[in-house]
Amino acid sequence: MASAEDRELARESQLGDTRAFTTLVERYYKVLFNIALRMVNDYEDARDITQATFLKAYSKLDTYDPKHKFFSWIYRITVNESLNLLGRRKPHELLDHDLASTQRNPEEEYEKQRVGAAIQTALMRLTPQQRQVVILRHFQALSYREMSSVLGIPEKTVKSRLYSARRELCAILLHRSAAT
Repeated sequence: MASAEDRELARESQLGDTRAFTTLVERYYKVLFNIALRMVNDYEDARDITQATFLKAYSKLDTYDPKHKFFSWIYRITVNESLNLLGRRKPHELLDHDLASTQRNPEEEYEKQRVGAAIQTALMRLTPQQRQVVILRHFQALSYREMSSVLGIPEKTVKSRLYSARRELCAILLHRSAAT
């Protein structure tokens, strides 16, 4: 269905309907950005490539053959733009790790905070016994033996509770992500 709809949107774009092209951009931006990112391994370069892809696609719409899928056509443009950028890159010396920034970019920081908040919310939905073993194991990095000693319970009980807690935590997080 999307393929026929894409062909129609491309045809309308060829006739000058910018809203039709905007729909194609909205439909494929994330997918093409991810392709570019995987090709060049640089966030800003991937954004530039994705933008260049859509500019080139818009200016070359007359070369699109509706007998083929629109996605295949625009995918090829993305890959070519990525390869062109990689070809233009000059070899460079890697920065000494002591000089490289260890700070996250704002998107990474936001994602880390969002995931952290989701995990914290999910942890609070566990029973206190389940929460204890998860915190001791994954946040305090204690061994099973150390956890057994801290909690005053056998190692087998620690393992059993941790197994149950992980399954419950996973179910909570999966349910949450499906809801968003």
